[in-house]
Amino acid sequence: MAARVPVPVTLLLLAALALQVGYHAARAPQQRAVAGLAPAPPLAVLRLASLGEPVVLAKAMTLYVQGQDEASTPLGTIDYSALRTWLERIVDLDPRGQAPLLAASQVYSASSDPARTRIMLDFVYRRFGEDPGRRWPWLAHAALVAHHRLHDPALARRYAHALNATAAVVPAWARQMELFILDDMGEDESATALIGAMLAGGQVSDPRELAFLERRLHDISARRRRAHP
Repeated sequence: MAARVPVPVTLLLLAALALQVGYHAARAPQQRAVAGLAPAPPLAVLRLASLGEPVVLAKAMTLYVQGQDEASTPLGTIDYSALRTWLERIVDLDPRGQAPLLAASQVYSASSDPARTRIMLDFVYRRFGEDPGRRWPWLAHAALVAHHRLHDPALARRYAHALNATAAVVPAWARQMELFILDDMGEDESATALIGAMLAGGQVSDPRELAFLERRLHDISARRRRAHP
């Protein structure tokens, strides 16, 4: 992995981790997060550590957070409150970046613990209004998760209403998410429509994020074939 990461990114990652370790070393042990993920350092500290390159530091922090999600560290053991602080800081440093919202809506929302899922969905919802033109896909997916996994139609409609009410340029079908929810489309059908529209509309450009969404489509298709041979 280190061989593929640019040297400046690696250096900034090391600096950020050093700051993180130093910052939390003084905190009481009972305040430390489980699974080795403590809350992220304050934004002011991170801006100082970025050496004028906040986007580069944000990408380094993204790699660090992704490293917490391994086979030896299942989602159920990660402190989602701490995780949210890292996602929040990454968005603050790189407002145009999509990785934190993609991860929150597509990956971390898959937790079997509804409370953890709600933390991630709320993160997406709260940050949506800052840049709805870019962030609508993640709130649309959050609405599907709220409806199909949490079985909370009121929450799903709140998210869908936000999509409908925004003045930003959002696809017509996204503005009609409330109708999707009321029509009670199946989760796989809804997810296929959402991801397909995102790919066709060029909403995602990062190769890794594109590959992730394409794998999701492949997995859904495979699941459908198994269910209906």
